[in-house]
Amino acid sequence: MGEHDTVQVRLRAALRAHDPWTALYILNKDRPSGLAEAVEELYRSDTDRGAFRPHLAWFLRGLGGTGDEVLLRLFAEPAFAADDRQDLLKAAVARRLRLPAELLRAYAEGEQFPASGGSDARADGPPAPELVDAMGLSGDLSFAPRLAALLGLPAARGRAALALGRLGAREWTAPIAGRLSEVTGLEHTAFTVALELMGDPTAVPYLLRWLTESGEERVHDVHHALVRLTGRDPLLPERVSGAAYAAAVRAAWADGRTERAPVVVRDVAVESDAWARFSVDGGAGRIRIAFDPPSPGSSWPRWDRSLTFDGKPLYRVGSFCDTCELGLTLLDWPDREATRIAARMRGRLARLDRIDTALLAEWSPVLGELETGHYRALLLDLPLERVSAPARSWWYRRAAARAKDDGDDFAYDGDRPEDYWPGVSHFQLTAPVPGGRVPCTYGAVLPSQPPEALDPAAVARHAAAISAGERPAAVVLGWIDDRYVEARHEERWLVGAVLDGHHRLAAYAAAGVPARVLLLARVGEVGGADGGLEGLAEVAAAYSCRRD
Repeated sequence: MGEHDTVQVRLRAALRAHDPWTALYILNKDRPSGLAEAVEELYRSDTDRGAFRPHLAWFLRGLGGTGDEVLLRLFAEPAFAADDRQDLLKAAVARRLRLPAELLRAYAEGEQFPASGGSDARADGPPAPELVDAMGLSGDLSFAPRLAALLGLPAARGRAALALGRLGAREWTAPIAGRLSEVTGLEHTAFTVALELMGDPTAVPYLLRWLTESGEERVHDVHHALVRLTGRDPLLPERVSGAAYAAAVRAAWADGRTERAPVVVRDVAVESDAWARFSVDGGAGRIRIAFDPPSPGSSWPRWDRSLTFDGKPLYRVGSFCDTCELGLTLLDWPDREATRIAARMRGRLARLDRIDTALLAEWSPVLGELETGHYRALLLDLPLERVSAPARSWWYRRAAARAKDDGDDFAYDGDRPEDYWPGVSHFQLTAPVPGGRVPCTYGAVLPSQPPEALDPAAVARHAAAISAGERPAAVVLGWIDDRYVEARHEERWLVGAVLDGHHRLAAYAAAGVPARVLLLARVGEVGGADGGLEGLAEVAAAYSCRRD
């Protein structure tokens, strides 16, 4: 039996398994060569397509570039039935593929027009949602009038607004902004995100006017859009919510000022040698956690977030859903400018044993590169180890512990340590921090430059200094993340990204000596569980730097 036949046998066995979704998931993790071609062959078979069509289209979404090529070829086949092409279009949209405009027009103008959720023909009414998404992804502005005609239809208007935003069809900025008063909930979020995607400053007067009239539940969307479109990010009071939050936002924009003001690091208060607070007003936001562009087809216009350096995503942080699992994924390395920013903090890091106001004042230009918000600075001695094996990481070990507690019924049979791995070797706490309300806090410190790029000689120099009793400090931007995973497991993480000190942390880990770390943690973010103060206090109690 040849390699092609073996792949076909394995694919058919997975499709006929008692649980084909899990079987396909496992097969995709192994991913033998020729898998995408085997899927295409089965899809072109009338018998196999009829039996496995939804599974095959879904499976192609997970195969990367080779799967994308197959999706494009199959969607271009006019002989397939409406249901087949609808499944393929949904898969292509989920992959954010740019389909040829002529294919989309032919799909839309065909005699049988597939409606969402089934194969019934529908000549009137809105297009199928996946077609609206595909038009927005096409890059073809000729679709804009048709999409704009959907802005008044409740069944399609949020999706149509996002599609126009993805097209950058700015002639429809005013119609979208002018309809903000007509939409609520996720539709309102979709309209404001669409304006952000447009990047059109002509939306700003509409947003300022609507901010004074809107209910408090819509204020966050409008504030977020104003920040994105103007670049002005005013500081709001710490840990406010509800009516108080809405009032603070309205007050911040009440004078109509939209130009950026100089960054101010203020409200500096040193509470101990190892704990201080400060606020960044009008932060440059060059280092920040930002929402990703919305996923086509998703019902949540704001969902996934990424840690970004100068607008370039470094790690995907995932959603803010507090019952979802936290998992970070490496996306790309920042440009060298990020390293140059951090290097401006090195003056006092060689022998840092206390936080004081002079230190924070000296670093104000660098702190101003952060996003607007309220911060805590903690000077810690963290017992860190470098972990390169996925099975050793807390990302996997906490998931395995949960699965053991829940029993096999709650575990994916195909889960592997690699499935939880952030994609890069990193540092982690040698043991979780004991907690109170939440049983423990896991800890991970991830790099902002490739670990393989570290200079062994520099690591050796720091190791020699550590052996001699010196304690050079690394600077980490971090936060506390609280979750109630699947509404069954309370879980807390201390997560950080290294701003400066990769070589120092490597030397500490190799020596088995607790690493001196200056942690800069933003607190009080809207949507956070408790702003992270409880978790930071527990970490500080366990690991605060104590002067001899």
